[in-house]
Amino acid sequence: MKMSKTVFITSTFIKRVTIPLLFMPVASLTFAGTPVDHAALALFEAQNSALEKNTDGKGYGPQSPRDLNVRKGLNKRIFSTAPDYRQMNLCNIHFHKNAEHKGGEFTSFAGYGDGHGNDSGYKYSGKLGALESRPLESDVCKSGHGGLNTGDTIEVHYVYSSAQVAPGPTLKSCLSESDNNPQLRVEAVVLVLVNDPKAADFGRLSSLNVIKGYHQAINIPKNAGKPVRYAGSTTGPSYNGKGSPLQVSWSVRPKVLKVNAETVGDWCKNNIFGEDHAHGVRNLISNQKLLSQMK
Repeated sequence: MKMSKTVFITSTFIKRVTIPLLFMPVASLTFAGTPVDHAALALFEAQNSALEKNTDGKGYGPQSPRDLNVRKGLNKRIFSTAPDYRQMNLCNIHFHKNAEHKGGEFTSFAGYGDGHGNDSGYKYSGKLGALESRPLESDVCKSGHGGLNTGDTIEVHYVYSSAQVAPGPTLKSCLSESDNNPQLRVEAVVLVLVNDPKAADFGRLSSLNVIKGYHQAINIPKNAGKPVRYAGSTTGPSYNGKGSPLQVSWSVRPKVLKVNAETVGDWCKNNIFGEDHAHGVRNLISNQKLLSQMK
């Protein structure tokens, strides 16, 4: 079969295409229409190999993030599903630039990134109107990490703990002196930033209160679709080449909601979590030995 000059990679299992890639012009390669950076691809492969080696036979539980449309998983490590978030304490809110998960309305591939979580993950696959996509005069949530502007996608994590804790900075706020191994739950919502004062207010989406004795985010969106639930782990680019030991019950909403970009910037300037920038994205987990079976 004659090979065309442009090759489209259709699988996240990079090992299956490694040999053919070596014989193709790097500049011509595309992934879902996005040009592939050869150095980024090589680093992505290396980190996947390291993850395989560092977790093989060591008893790690299922990992995150994942393609929400792939339900199969071979990881046999079982842990109890965390309670409903309304029966747990909210301990942290943070977000990642680009969606860590793939599925629903966030399937546009952002790239392989730099191995540290930058320029990787998935973006909103829909289209924005001309007015709402107008850029802001300057990026928001910069803080030396690169900022956000209209059109950017973020995956927001509302993290809950079964421990007797209160909302605070980092995931350390989810642990307590009396309970260093609590059940954890993440309610995830994907948002796209727009230049529209009528769009959702991120300050409101992150509003807190105590309900029936539990710390709660009281405005987690209810119009983002039925959550996809699965057993996984904590995320973040520090786990690109190693397994996360923490066990997390995930609920990821499939629809992307529009949020006023300026309100995201306002939140980064003042919140009790000490969050002033978007976090990096962990590589999508495709190794089925590291994925749970989704019901």
